[in-house]
Amino acid sequence: MKTTKYFDFRRKQPDRKDIIDEWIRRVINAPLRREIQSDGRIKVWGRIEEVDKFLRVILLADGSTVHNAFFDRGFKGDN
Repeated sequence: MKTTKYFDFRRKQPDRKDIIDEWIRRVINAPLRREIQSDGRIKVWGRIEEVDKFLRVILLADGSTVHNAFFDRGFKGDN
């Protein structure tokens, strides 16, 4: 999985250290929702059953490099 230096730094934060690569891959491969930002980055969301939360993953415009990943408390699945 390709990542940015920003992601590598952010994933060490206490609120993100428990997010595992498998969950990120799962969301990228089968998102519940996908949006393209004005800067070309791609936002994808998926539900992580193991923790009963929604994970948002931000990809660079190439569609494969992970720039950010975090549990999105505001996403309800039907947004």
